Parts: sequence; structure tokens; C-alpha cells
Amino acid sequence: MSETDRVHDIVVWGATGVAGRLVTEFLTEQYTPEDLALAIGGRNQAKLDGVAADLTADSDEWDDLPIVLGDATDPESLRDLAANTEVVCTTVGPYTKYGTPLVDACVEHGTDYCDLTGEVNWAREIVDEYHDAAVDAEARIVHSCGYDSVPADLGTLLAQTFAIEEFGGPCHEARIYVERASGGVSGGTLASAAELFAAASEDPEVRKVLGNPYSLAPPGEREGVDPGEQRLPRKDPLRSSWTAPSPMAAINERVVRRSNALLDYPWGREFRCSEVTVTGDGLGGAATAGLVAGGLGLFTLGMSLEPTRNLLRKYVFPDPGEGPSEEQMETGHFRIRTRGRGVNEDGPFTVDAVVGADYDPGYTGTARMLGESAMALLEDDTDSPFDGGVLTPASAIGTPLADRLEAVGFTASASVAED
Repeated sequence: MSETDRVHDIVVWGATGVAGRLVTEFLTEQYTPEDLALAIGGRNQAKLDGVAADLTADSDEWDDLPIVLGDATDPESLRDLAANTEVVCTTVGPYTKYGTPLVDACVEHGTDYCDLTGEVNWAREIVDEYHDAAVDAEARIVHSCGYDSVPADLGTLLAQTFAIEEFGGPCHEARIYVERASGGVSGGTLASAAELFAAASEDPEVRKVLGNPYSLAPPGEREGVDPGEQRLPRKDPLRSSWTAPSPMAAINERVVRRSNALLDYPWGREFRCSEVTVTGDGLGGAATAGLVAGGLGLFTLGMSLEPTRNLLRKYVFPDPGEGPSEEQMETGHFRIRTRGRGVNEDGPFTVDAVVGADYDPGYTGTARMLGESAMALLEDDTDSPFDGGVLTPASAIGTPLADRLEAVGFTASASVAED
């Protein structure tokens, strides 16, 4: 428990939503009131009371779960939240719509913060508007601490750390492979995607941000050798498999590039990274890659047009707050492999890092990734040169996050590649 005069160690903001409730469930299962002064927050007293009652009834340790009332559109309530909290852990999206006032409050009060955003345009706004102020305030604002983008960002860091230790230098290239992923998608996630597409259709500056592979890098560093996401089926250059575009590449690749830049380019300014979905070998793999690429292309087209986007939101997508079924979450799993290729005085070398778990990637898995990110910030269990700033999981927390995740059932390790 924190020894400062702030009332709460961690507040899970948005605890009545699917993701927020899962984070709270995880923290109350994994930690005790002696470990953690935890509270839950949101705007609906009755729903928060229900969450608190359910979780304390199911727990032998937690007799009470304090409630913090506030509203994402009420800056004064958010300032009170930030002033009384060590780490705000927020699941309230779309962040483009609801996120900025909370970041503003955390920076004002020097409060650490972590979220689940995959909204590139909003992350760029926060970088440009708040990074310097967050450095001055010693507030660590850490975006993308869930399935977007911990497996990609942490996996790349693990691969590079292993390469430097084992081979004396970093990899010049990293390919991030979605080898398997099974789980559900909630209404909140799809609402965030819809907000992103709507912003891109209306604002040429947003389209510019989405079109630049280095758009999350610091100002003055927003160009480089990477061409951007893979958009077509491709026979992979580092392994004998076909690959298709990854729907998460747009955020994950940019987060990895920001990590490299923030850490002062330990992997080199010519470092390349890309994320793809593995579809298999031979004709079957090629056909599957084509189907995946075609499906993503149709989804992108439908979401880019306002009439079809509105129809999807009204008739197809679940409502915000609705999540996957218990069965989907119980049977979910994922494995993300980062393969790095480098060269030293002895010749080429290849390393692998794997981050994965038998959890639904977007929900039970994400709850653990976000919860442990918040705990790492609270306990200062980090390997990072930064006391503040708009950061990434790799640059704010680093390899200690891998140890924390392994302690709660994940694989998070690196080795010499075997194939």
C-alpha cells in the first residue's frame, strides 16, 4: 500500500463496463487490502454499488470496495479523482470522446495513468499536447496497456534485450506474428473503432496521422525507413508461412516505433518493425491469407463510409457495455511471436520472443495486462529512465512487466529462434 497521503493507490475508472469490471475482479483476486488501497470509479452510483457488492460477496479478503463518483465530462470531478489517487487505471472509451479531460487532470496533479486505447489519432493528440507537461509533473501517462499493445511492445523489447545480451547488439528488424488468437469483441471496442473511422472520414489531419507509420514518434522524429502496415497477402521473409494483414498493426507498430524513439534508439534509427497474421503454409495458407486480407478490406471500406458505418453500429455491433459471453472468455487464448533478425561479427542471428496466455486476449487477458501495468506503476517496479511523459509499456515499465505477467499465467520470454 502506498505511503503517501493520497487516499487511493489505484482507481479503476469505468468499473461498471465489461473491461473495467474484469480489471477490478483480477485485482481483488490477485491482491489483498493490505497490498492495495483499491477503489472503483464511474458516474453511476447504483451500478458501482452493484459491482462492489458482487466482488466483496465473492471475496474472503475484501470487505469493502470504496467508490469514487465522477463524470468523464466533468473536469472538476476528474481533478478530485486524480488528486486523491496514485494511479488511475481507465477503461472508459472511446478515448477520443472521453479520455482527454482525465489525462489533463492526471498531468495537473502528477498522477500516474494507464489505459487501453488503440486510437492512434487520440494518442497522437495526447503526445503533442501533454508529453512535455507530463515530464515536468512527473506523471507517467501510459497508453495501450492491453492486447493493444503489450504483446507487441513488450515482445519486441524482450527480443531486443535478449539479442543485445546474447549477441552483443540489437536486431535491425522485428516481425510481430499473431500466431493464434481467439476471443470475443465488445461493443466498447467496436465503438472506439467507429469513432476512429468517423474522425478519419471528417478530418484530413487525422487521415495524415493514420497514414504516417511514425505518427506517434516525438516531434521532429516522424519519418523513417518503415513503409507502414502490410495490406496484402505475403509469403513471409523470415519464416516459411503465408501472412495476412493484422487488424492491430496500425496501433501496435506505431507504439513499438515510439518506444524505440523514446528510449533514444537503442535498436537503431534504421530499425524496422511490422505486425502480421500467420495463416499457414502452401496453397491453404495463401488462400486463408487472401480471405483475411479481403475481409479486413471490406470491413475497412464499410467503416469508412458513413451510411454503412451507421448501419453496422445500429444493427450489427453490440451496444457499448456489452461484452463476449462467459464461454468465449473461458476458451479464449492468444500467442504473439516477435522474431528479430540482426547481424554481428559472427554473421546473422535470429531471436524469438513469445507473449501469450490461455485467456481471452481482449478481456481476461487484457484485464491482467492492464492490472499489472497499474501495479508496476504503483510499486515503481519498472526498468525505465522516465519519471514522467506520455509513454509506452516498454518505455514506462519495461521487462519487469514480463515477470509480472508470467506470475499470473502468461508466457513472456525470449530465446534463440529454432526455425
